[in-house]
Amino acid sequence: MKRLILLRHAKTEPWYEGVDDHGRALLPRGTADAERMAVRLAEAGYKVDRLIVSTARRARETCSAMEPVLKTADRRFEDDLYLAGVSGLESIVSDHDGVGTLMLIGHNPGIHDFACGILRIAGSADHQAALRLSEKFPTGCAAIFESEDDGAFVQAAFRLVDVMRPKDDRPDVWS
Repeated sequence: MKRLILLRHAKTEPWYEGVDDHGRALLPRGTADAERMAVRLAEAGYKVDRLIVSTARRARETCSAMEPVLKTADRRFEDDLYLAGVSGLESIVSDHDGVGTLMLIGHNPGIHDFACGILRIAGSADHQAALRLSEKFPTGCAAIFESEDDGAFVQAAFRLVDVMRPKDDRPDVWS
């Protein structure tokens, strides 16, 4: 079985004049959310074999906050993942066909569009997860897809099995 986990970077400082978008940092809530998401993924039994991370600061900081729990030995930073669109993301995933569980830490709108595209083609094993994915893809959100086929990446083979959002178990849900 192969897995694809698409994760949007965690909550980031807003863009403002004088700050390069590539250099925007995580907020304290973003760091806490990333740590929480790593725990949730581990508790669900997802062991990441390869982690591909955008070179943007917010994605690298999300990775750093998750790494103590995920303990992924094979971690790679790719410039092409920064603000990649659907075709760019598909190409990146295809470049890593031999990996059991591949996780990408990227950006919207591309990461959400890519996840929704896979959902439209392959469907979902969980109707509620499909609804959550379709409505929005907030910071720190993860979409988990699985395929019974161990061959090359083909979107039609990857069914959505879960969507995890930081707010689902955040203690400050009402704020």
